[in-house]
Amino acid sequence: MSSGIPSSWYNVVPDLPAPPPPPLHPGTRQPVGPDDLAPLFPMELIGQEVSTERYIAIPQEVLDVYRLWRPTPLIRARRLEKALGTPARIYYKYEGVSLAGSHKPNTAVPQAYYNAREGVRLLTTETGAGQWGSALAFACAQFDLECRIWMVRASYDQKPYRRSLMQVYGATVCPSPSTMTGAGSKVLADDPGSPGSLGIAISEAVEVAGANPDARYALGSVLNHVLMHQTVIGEEALAQLEEMPDLIIGCTGGGSNFAGLTFPFLREKLAGNLDVTLRAVEPEACPSFTRGVYAYDFGDAAGLTPLLKMHTLGHGFVPDPIHAGGLRYHGMSPLLSHMYELGLFEAVTRSQTECFEAGVRFARTEGIVPAPEPTHALAETIAEALRCRESGEEKVILTALCGHGHFDLAAYDRYLSGRMEDYPLPQERIDEALHSLPG
Repeated sequence: MSSGIPSSWYNVVPDLPAPPPPPLHPGTRQPVGPDDLAPLFPMELIGQEVSTERYIAIPQEVLDVYRLWRPTPLIRARRLEKALGTPARIYYKYEGVSLAGSHKPNTAVPQAYYNAREGVRLLTTETGAGQWGSALAFACAQFDLECRIWMVRASYDQKPYRRSLMQVYGATVCPSPSTMTGAGSKVLADDPGSPGSLGIAISEAVEVAGANPDARYALGSVLNHVLMHQTVIGEEALAQLEEMPDLIIGCTGGGSNFAGLTFPFLREKLAGNLDVTLRAVEPEACPSFTRGVYAYDFGDAAGLTPLLKMHTLGHGFVPDPIHAGGLRYHGMSPLLSHMYELGLFEAVTRSQTECFEAGVRFARTEGIVPAPEPTHALAETIAEALRCRESGEEKVILTALCGHGHFDLAAYDRYLSGRMEDYPLPQERIDEALHSLPG
């Protein structure tokens, strides 16, 4: 530990009962090698992606930036407990104190560092709610990199000040789908009013990075190295907690927030040192764990990425424009998908209005306005605490408050005024999107 900050990231793969399936080349259907990934990622991150080492040391230059906000606080939600009248004890790890307002800089900083060290000049990426884009824009500023971001159109329109923050840090922000790429132009030709999706925005960012030898692509979730960088959250929480949790709850879109909190605790569970239940919460409108299929699929809408075995709704699926933009992704982390198949954690869904109800309740008791994404975990946490009130069980619950909602007040205004809608997903939309799965 360095001033309470972990000195290494934890890689869960060596501790799993079985290794995860490899990504495949879409042409040969053979496992991809380093040369296949080199146009998109620096070699150090490619090495981390396939590493079988349990711990990877955090570079000193990365720790120097982490110290600007880490370690983050672990807080007991006593006021929320009292308002709920529950015997449960609720703790939350608050990542909203970071400079970008979320957990995303935990991986943005090392990604920018490794790219800069290999001589990259431009990083491209996508962003949904804008938290990842803000984090990468900040990280690129620390290591003198140009940053170009494709922001999902629905969020680009809903969250103008998140866009402004990225620009303050020096990034160029483009609405996605855009006419700047072939992938975006094709979507707009078919649907000029498309709200966009993370899959489409990934296609645009990957297309530009792949065509520029001085550019690389950075991803804010889904891949193994991204999830590993986030384990600083769980390692800190393990050291900060005075009592071990019975239940850990986190929201999932691509999976980095949930993985970052839970993987160190799962390590202890697999070693026989801890008995804990892990529960992922996803949007009713984008339920890849609970209603998707476990199959090889593209990580982007245009089919430019390797094939990843994951829980997916189909790479052509465009989610409804819910305000939790960071959870609007058609697939789930391949590593988490593999672990879900192994039965290592549970998954449930929550609707948009019940999530915002939980967010308002949390703000009025604990004082923090949460981002729409972690309100999914808060809704499930509150429901579990109320179940404990009925049963009398003194359960210890830990959740990840992965970001604040200061840039999401327009969404809260929509909820408070009664204009917010839920988007229950018809099965026929999933069936239609799954027709595009690669054979």
